[in-house]
Amino acid sequence: MRPLVRPPRLAPGARVAVVAPSGPVREERLAAGLDVLRGWDLEPVVAPHALDRHPGFPYLAGTDADRAADFQAAWCAPDVAAVLCARGGYGAQRMVDLLDWEALRAAGPKVLVGFSDITALHEAVAARLGLVTLYGPMVSALDFLKSTRAQQHLRATLLEPESVRTIASTGAALVPGRARGVTLGGCLSMLTTGLGTPDARTGARGGLLVIEDVGEDVYRIDRALTQLLRSGLLDGIAGIVLGSWERCGPYERLRELFTDRLGGLGVPVVEEFGFGHGEGALTIPLGVGAELDADAGTLTLDGTALT
Repeated sequence: MRPLVRPPRLAPGARVAVVAPSGPVREERLAAGLDVLRGWDLEPVVAPHALDRHPGFPYLAGTDADRAADFQAAWCAPDVAAVLCARGGYGAQRMVDLLDWEALRAAGPKVLVGFSDITALHEAVAARLGLVTLYGPMVSALDFLKSTRAQQHLRATLLEPESVRTIASTGAALVPGRARGVTLGGCLSMLTTGLGTPDARTGARGGLLVIEDVGEDVYRIDRALTQLLRSGLLDGIAGIVLGSWERCGPYERLRELFTDRLGGLGVPVVEEFGFGHGEGALTIPLGVGAELDADAGTLTLDGTALT
């Protein structure tokens, strides 16, 4: 794997678009998140359909066409420096093929921020545009609104990326060692769901896989990891970073599962790294060269996440 192109960092006063590519957004939480962004001296602009709800499928934030149009317009707007997702849920997969990727490419590199269901967009942007993206907190997410740590780390990554070249966690080594590679990954269930789609990777040799999930039983995590193994995606992987596993069962069982499914790969594995659905989530750049030190619980980027 090779590192991807890094978009420019944000400057004070930068205009950022807030979109809802997946599930419906609570207006009061969105308003609170916008206040946080304004406190960073950014100028947030809310997409026209960000507060919509699909008339037939209430788990979607408006129609597929409207969600895609919002994302398209935000990315292609010449005065927008970043596209920030309001929340996850489900729905990004339904709109990703409605996007005009040639127009997105012509618009130039932008920053994309989101996690969970937004994994589908991270994968698509990597495959079709070759850009680094940020797997980080979303504007209306409760964990982001209540966590100073999550806010500070995302802000630093966006505005002062040199200050967070080393991402330090309280995680421990499940399999000790160091490894170098290019970061990739996201929400485990979304990665496995995406296998076989136009944006799916055929391999991750030399990569540092970062994965997490929420609300999945242990056997479902087992099934997803086994699918990644059987698909060949983990052949030649350099290292693995495990994030949060909120509501996924007793962690002792998960640790046993991770050891069973991943320990035999012979690569460093660090657990409880502190990104994803957990409290105080860190922002993890995807598509950058980095060194993983499982024993120290650190991920050190070769350069800044954004230029």
